[in-house]
Amino acid sequence: MRVLILGVLIFFNNHAIGNTLANDSFSAGSIFSDCVQCPQMIVIPPGSFVMGHNGGVNAERYEGPPHEVSIDYSFAIGRLEVTNAQFSVFISETEYVPGTDCRMWTGKTVEAVLGKDWQDPGYGRPPGIDDPVACVSWYDAKAYVNWLKNKTGKSYRLPTEAEWEYVAHDGEATNYSWGNDPDLGCAEANYYDQSAAGIRPWEPVTCNDGYPLVAPVGSLKANNFGVYDITGNVWEWVEDCHVVPYGPQPTNGLAHQVEGKCEKRGVRGGAWHSRATWQRPTFRGRDTEDFVTQVFGIRVVRELP
Repeated sequence: MRVLILGVLIFFNNHAIGNTLANDSFSAGSIFSDCVQCPQMIVIPPGSFVMGHNGGVNAERYEGPPHEVSIDYSFAIGRLEVTNAQFSVFISETEYVPGTDCRMWTGKTVEAVLGKDWQDPGYGRPPGIDDPVACVSWYDAKAYVNWLKNKTGKSYRLPTEAEWEYVAHDGEATNYSWGNDPDLGCAEANYYDQSAAGIRPWEPVTCNDGYPLVAPVGSLKANNFGVYDITGNVWEWVEDCHVVPYGPQPTNGLAHQVEGKCEKRGVRGGAWHSRATWQRPTFRGRDTEDFVTQVFGIRVVRELP
């Protein structure tokens, strides 16, 4: 860890990331960072969309019922997934101990592997500082956004499920953010394609994104909102408690919560080894708050004044 953190600190001392907005003028599409080590944010305008899909791969994975959501506020979302470099600064400043024994594909099934964690997520190579951080639980993601909130004095948090899906749809009413053909997403999504064929037992799509494993953030095309890797690369934790089917569900963009213990939290977006079906903006992942896997990462939201 010392080697990675030292390299990250040198990196941040020599690179100013993002542009800080003057006078808190947060117009749609504006890009800013609240500190050198903070994620680069982009402003998303208000809007309405139909959330969910009246279907799914099975009853447990039902994505509906579809319902109209109206988000009447602007918010800023991470233009990129949180990187190893950014997460390293959080670890260095707080001495926080994230989850370990990361779950990964072992050739036949997904298993917890002793000692694997965000510094060694099982790629067969060292993780790059610009790779999205992985092997982080929902608890770890919450700890990171709370650190950002305290560090900057700004209202950072995880995205709600509705905010995430709104950004992933990026104004399109198609099955995927790039259209309706699952084989045509390689320009903007790092998912299970020809470059990764054979790594997993399911059928890859016919296109090739050039990344058999995780890709450095921002390597592919941004969506219409200017957000990168919202589909593929790593799954992204959301704030909501996962319930199937939807309802009663907030229709204003807020997170769905339950009384008492939340059994599972939502994760969205699919990952580099995910089949095409899982890349649809309506597909809903879910796992326990302490679940750590090599394909779960973080994207942040900041509330705006």
